Amino acid sequence: MLDCTDDWSVWLDRHGPALVLLARQWTTCRADAEDIVQEAFVRFWRSRERVEDPAAYLFACVKHCALDSHRGRARQLRREQATARPEAEPLFAGSLEQDERRTAIESALRELPASQAEVLVMKVWGGLSFPQIAAALDTSANTAASRYRYALARLREQLAEESIP
Repeated sequence: MLDCTDDWSVWLDRHGPALVLLARQWTTCRADAEDIVQEAFVRFWRSRERVEDPAAYLFACVKHCALDSHRGRARQLRREQATARPEAEPLFAGSLEQDERRTAIESALRELPASQAEVLVMKVWGGLSFPQIAAALDTSANTAASRYRYALARLREQLAEESIP
């Protein structure tokens, strides 16, 4: 369990990628996801003393900030009547194989129902327990566990179809 007196920079270094991955479910670029995580952390920090499970609450803050951002962007796009265009990925972010695998996983995650994708990200990359996920999503631990199982099965199918080693 995360304690508010822990060294937050170490905790964020360890869990930040999972928070960004969760935010990426509602964004078209990594920079927007990082902004969402930053905003979520600010919201979290303001109310951290009142929560039972800070880790679960921080993931919930990321989800809510991502949804707020997504809704705002959709309103903006409707107003501007423009088409969203994903930003290009950095050229030398990692090996070509790593980039292809990351892209395939992110693409497969986007194909999952949002309720399954968010549970999968929180469990696999966030390291949260089912009770923590349940608290973050305001659902039962059993529902979180079943969404996780369904998400894993679908993700395996999608990645097997694309022949990723």
